[in-house]
This record gives sequence, structure tokens and C-alpha cells, in this order.
Amino acid sequence: MSLKVIGIGEVLWDLMPDGPQLGGAPANFACHARALGASASVVSRVGDDDYGRMILERFQKLGLPQETVQIDDAAPTGVVKVTLNGHGVPHFIIQEDVAWDKLMVTRPAIQAVSEADAICFGTLAQRSRGSHATIQQLVNMAPPKATRVFDINLRQAFYTRDVIEQSLRLANVLKLNDTELPVLAKMFDLGDSPKKQIEQVSQRFKLRLVVLTSGSLGSLLYQEGRWSEQSPSAVQVMDTVGAGDAFAAALVMGLLHGMDLDELHACASEVAGYVCSQAGATPALPQKFQNKFNQLHSLRSSVSKDGVIMQA
Repeated sequence: MSLKVIGIGEVLWDLMPDGPQLGGAPANFACHARALGASASVVSRVGDDDYGRMILERFQKLGLPQETVQIDDAAPTGVVKVTLNGHGVPHFIIQEDVAWDKLMVTRPAIQAVSEADAICFGTLAQRSRGSHATIQQLVNMAPPKATRVFDINLRQAFYTRDVIEQSLRLANVLKLNDTELPVLAKMFDLGDSPKKQIEQVSQRFKLRLVVLTSGSLGSLLYQEGRWSEQSPSAVQVMDTVGAGDAFAAALVMGLLHGMDLDELHACASEVAGYVCSQAGATPALPQKFQNKFNQLHSLRSSVSKDGVIMQA
């Protein structure tokens, strides 16, 4: 049976210099999880407009179900103007009062999260009171054993301390970057070094795993007293849009397949590096990445109840 992975929050169009690209961190996450072999879906909301219909068409092509995507008959589908600096690093101008600001608790959303093996959510879609309440309620409905990833994604001024703290208490995995960690350190009066800050936030909020990405400096994972450090993949960067979401998707797949910390870290870094080498947030991923997880799934499926690996 496929692992069930859910992205909850914004889905939108990134208006890139080369034209619109599907975007929104939870949607990107789900797209990459689907490409890596998960049964993935997106809980979000689009407008009854051309952009909304384009999203539904894209989801159909990607094998993502449409039932969990709500349609708003008044608010437009979200768009974000994206500009890139000389290193391919994006700057976002995010449209306000759009469909995903009005996310609701629906029967398909409840069913999806209640069966989830993993859920990923962030702060951006919680900028409105209604969507904040919806996301908090839905994440709380996930099974107790589910991996709940808070991929913090601080954008502009669309976050508050209360939203962050409530989300950290719901999550068991935190993912953030090297510009977001200092914000949390100041907000929660954490230590004076990144490792100390990570240890303290992990302990305070009882997190199973904390993930710090630092662009060209690589990434750092902390799991219950164990550290894993990884240099970035050596690639020619086209743009970095969606790389963090790809990292999160591969990381979650590694966790769900029981990978060792260093192994899943290397895999997540490789997938993110590939996305950096391509245009847009959700380029098609090479089959080799899914094959890695398929092999793990086959191995796990061949283990008998008493733990003995059976021969195929």
C-alpha cells in the first residue's frame, strides 16, 4: 500500500520571468512526494477562474486527486510575482485575499488527513484567521503516529508568534532555513549558536527532528541527540524555487521508509540539488529517485511478522 502524504495550505502560480509555474510550498511538497512514489494530495482552495482550472488540470496530469481542492466562487486563485537574483535565489511578492485564505474544513479534507502517514504545513496559508483555524484543526486530526512537518516558510510579514508556537506544538518535525532560524531564536529566546538553538527548540516543543537548510552551505539535521551534516549537491543552479519543498518531500519519504538519518539526508540533498538545476518548483524528477524508495518499500514488504526477511 502506498504511503499517504498530504500538503495543506497554499497552491498558486509563481509568475516567473519565463512565465507562470505551479507553486505554493505544500503543493510543491505533495507534487514531489507523488513523484517519489507516495499517494499524495493537496488540501487547498482555488478560484473559479482560469488559473484555478489550470491548477486542477495540472494536478490531474501529475496524478494528484482533485477532491481535496476546494473552489471559491468569489476569491481568485493565488499568484506570486517572483524575481530572481544573480544566484537564482527568489524574492516573492504575494497577492493577498485569495482563495487559499478561505480554506475550509470539508469532508474530503477530513478523510485525507485522518488517513495520512505524513502531513506538511507552514505559516503562509495561516495568515488569515479562517485558514489558520482550518489548518490547525486538520493537522490535529492526523493519526497520532503520523509525521507532521512544520515547514515554517516565513514570507514577508505573513506570520505571528502565536501561529508559529501553535504550529510547533502540533508538529513533530520542524524544517527551516538559515534566515528563519534567527527569527525563531529571537522570538523564543534561544541560544547563541545555531546548534544550541536547534537543540533548544527541539526540546521545548518535543520535536523528533529539526531540519536546517542553508543554501550553498548545505544542511543540518538534528534527531534526538544525533547530528547529520550534508554539503549541497554540486549542480549548476537554474533557480532555487521549490528546492526546499523537494528536500522536505524526500526527507519525509526517507523517514517513512525507515532510512538511517545520514542516508535520508543525502537522498534529500540530492533531490533538492536536482530541482535547483531545473527551472521552476516542480520539474519532473528522474526515475532513479523513485526507484530508491520503491526498493525500500519492496524490502519492507518482504519482511515477515517475526522480522525475518523472506526471499522473493
